[in-house]
Amino acid sequence: MTRSVLVPSSLTREAEDKREATRKLGYVARAATIFRVDRLVVFPDPGGDDGRFDDGFVDAVLRYAATPPYLRKAVWDRRDELEYAGILPPLRVRTQTGSGSNGSGSLRQGIVTEVGPDGRVRVNCGLQHPISLPVPPSMAVSAGEHVTIRVSSREPVRAKLVDEPPPGFAVERAAVDDALARSEAGVRIAASRLGEALTVDRLGELAERTAGDGLTVAFGAPQRGLPEILGCEPRAETIGDEPHARFDLWLNTVPNQGSEVVRTEEALFATLAPLTLE
Repeated sequence: MTRSVLVPSSLTREAEDKREATRKLGYVARAATIFRVDRLVVFPDPGGDDGRFDDGFVDAVLRYAATPPYLRKAVWDRRDELEYAGILPPLRVRTQTGSGSNGSGSLRQGIVTEVGPDGRVRVNCGLQHPISLPVPPSMAVSAGEHVTIRVSSREPVRAKLVDEPPPGFAVERAAVDDALARSEAGVRIAASRLGEALTVDRLGELAERTAGDGLTVAFGAPQRGLPEILGCEPRAETIGDEPHARFDLWLNTVPNQGSEVVRTEEALFATLAPLTLE
């Protein structure tokens, strides 16, 4: 089961400055972490970008936020997009453990710093020094690649490379249609105030589907919702087979909102909270 969230490159279009835009993206990263999102996809919205920030600003800040603190110095150089990265809230991703202990059997992300001729690699994974590990026969790794290791002991260090995703979420850039076409997309949901209202009765059916199939939820930008970004309407009777051409459901998860505007980062919390119930 995979959980994916799609947000537009114009996500920060109403932010007053780069500092406020960075803070906003910190909330997005927090929502993705809290609700165990596997993939955060930034899709292009040329019509909504106002040109104040670099084209890759949103995905750069989200990638930085998703990078474990112990690897940020090794992965990131000084970049204009990260001028205010210091205000990003800590994600405190829960590691998956094999014994229930915080320090034993935990998954960590590492970077391959050197590939040896003997089937071993050196990995920087935030311990005191890079560690040398054998590469499992089923894996092929190269220098600079991000890998997952399971640490069963720190003193002495006992760890191994494992072929599974690390804790937290991955960030990538892709078109909406490409993200929705993936075999692991699951239930494809467009979050929109014009969609079907989420009710208690509807939630039971949706939670059962998403728990088994996974889900992909797409969000719009401030003052520029998904219908405008995608050039469509969420009502099938108005434009042929939409929403089924892209989405399984257009959903309004705040049907009785008390504010005139629900910000995108607020919509993430309001939408993912009910849809990730099991």
